[in-house]
Amino acid sequence: MPLPDRYCVIGNPIAHSRSPRIHSLFAQLTGQTLVYEAELVALDGFDAAVQQLVQTGTRGMNVTVPFKLEAAGLADSCSDRVQRAGAANTLVVGADGRIHADNTDGLGLVADIVRNAGVALAGQRVLLLGAGGAAAGALAPLIAEAPALLVVCNRTHAKAQHLVDLHADLVQGVSTQLQAMEADALAGPFDVVINATASSLQGAAIPVPGALLRPGALAYDMMYGPAAEPFLQWARQHGATGRDGLGMLVEQAAEAFALWRGVRPPSQPVLAQLRSELAAH
Repeated sequence: MPLPDRYCVIGNPIAHSRSPRIHSLFAQLTGQTLVYEAELVALDGFDAAVQQLVQTGTRGMNVTVPFKLEAAGLADSCSDRVQRAGAANTLVVGADGRIHADNTDGLGLVADIVRNAGVALAGQRVLLLGAGGAAAGALAPLIAEAPALLVVCNRTHAKAQHLVDLHADLVQGVSTQLQAMEADALAGPFDVVINATASSLQGAAIPVPGALLRPGALAYDMMYGPAAEPFLQWARQHGATGRDGLGMLVEQAAEAFALWRGVRPPSQPVLAQLRSELAAH
């Protein structure tokens, strides 16, 4: 019997990653035979590690912090999403060993908001906090949902402006307004606020006032577990509905699985399973 196809997630740190659990559940649900492992890679050893994995027959990789920018640069070809974001979270290895890079983060975010949370983005006022790799990956899929207004706000305004400029052509001839704004220039209320900053990981203060939230607004943190709790608490205190990024993690993984295997696994039962496992800890 041939050996099962091999996949992995690469990052530093990586021990906490839920990706192996998610992909093993996907494999069970779709009847696919594969091996999926977590790979800790030295901070200066990403390129060498990827080449080694390709040579030993790895068919695909998820890429997490802090290698998403490097992953985009290392690939032989990439999707339009990667070109715009400058960041990749999924690598697909062809039979010839060539690497194709894609970014499924934004697709996962939108799927979790629209499908799982049942919140439409079309015609809404949306605020995206942050302008790093996570925000960059989210912008094009958010624009595709046709919000009325999409504002990018970052501590360094120039970074937010640069991100908006990279995506400006996507809003030409459509009704979506895309803007970069300083935090003190923001005027609410917003229907959806998405936190793509590292503030959750660093335990930093929420970068915008709660008055920007429309009552009942969706306040979404891309982090999950204890890291997301301060943002979710802030959301609840200001009459908003808080949601963490666990669904985004599952949905972006489902998109990656589909790129590798040609079948999109059902995400809802996997998300429900992970939620119950997290609650048990």
